[in-house]
Amino acid sequence: MKTLLKSAHAEWHDILERAMKQMDQQYLQALTRNEEWLPGINQLFNAFNIPLSSTRYILMGESPYPRVASANGYAFWDAAVDSLWSETGLSKEVNRATSLRNFMKMLLRARGDLREDVSQPAIANLDKSQYIQTCSALFQACLNHGFLLLNASLVFTEGKVAYHAKQWRPFMHDLFTQLVDIRPTIQLLLFGRIANQLPETLLFPNLVSEHPYNISFITNLNVIEFFKPFDLLTNDEQKHNH
Repeated sequence: MKTLLKSAHAEWHDILERAMKQMDQQYLQALTRNEEWLPGINQLFNAFNIPLSSTRYILMGESPYPRVASANGYAFWDAAVDSLWSETGLSKEVNRATSLRNFMKMLLRARGDLREDVSQPAIANLDKSQYIQTCSALFQACLNHGFLLLNASLVFTEGKVAYHAKQWRPFMHDLFTQLVDIRPTIQLLLFGRIANQLPETLLFPNLVSEHPYNISFITNLNVIEFFKPFDLLTNDEQKHNH
């Protein structure tokens, strides 16, 4: 099982090993034997590569992206998207990635840069030089603030989303049960139906919302208030210049 852990930070190893022992061992062995799944063995535990000691929030998604170019072991981070902006507003890649598009619009509202109108023309009118420019920079900013980007199910194969979610349930149960003793102050952000179905999440302070896939996410005041202090979109150089 050690091979599965290579992308996780050392501070997580004991916790993850114990949680994996609660799973169907034949299922785990099958993962090491057959690589026809996403995000692949080298990225399976990427979410855990930030140290436990600097983890302040766990942002729960559902399952990995169904595309090789997109799935990288982090919830919500679409590895296929590079540039965030274009002359006409959000970039074409962001516009195609519904959850990311809505997440970006919510962050623009949290900054006060957009109000009622969150259309492409409204975004085109903003001065985007002050913002971070790439998708990887946006999610790196999340990691720097102590966000662990965790999917409720860590594996995707076509047509088997519910099957994999069920296989990872004992792992998630044990993970959160351990964390309550070690880091009870971690706050959970539960976006979407699958994340909301984990009963252990009630043991922690949490914020429950619809999945960013839903357009109502953009105007969810609880979400906006939560993200406002982080100012994730502002380029760090800009922050230092002010």
